Amino acid sequence: MAARAAEGYYHDYLSPLAMPEKMLCDELMSAGTSAALALCERVKQGDYDASEEEEEAWAASPEGVAAMQAFAGAIHSKESLTRLRLRPTRA
Repeated sequence: MAARAAEGYYHDYLSPLAMPEKMLCDELMSAGTSAALALCERVKQGDYDASEEEEEAWAASPEGVAAMQAFAGAIHSKESLTRLRLRPTRA
């Protein structure tokens, strides 16, 4: 677990996981030691969250740009569908 953490496996932006912090806490809870449980609490409190600089670097990266474009497209598609469903029907 420590080696994967050092490689960025549980990192907010570097991880291949959709929810890296949850996976880390799940694994720490499975370990069950007092140190592992304390570490999980620190993860939950945000002690290991990515910094603002890391967030900005990811957002400017090709992966970050693509993710934000996909998200914006999904929101736009959902809004379009919502507008279509809310149009009154003609008799």
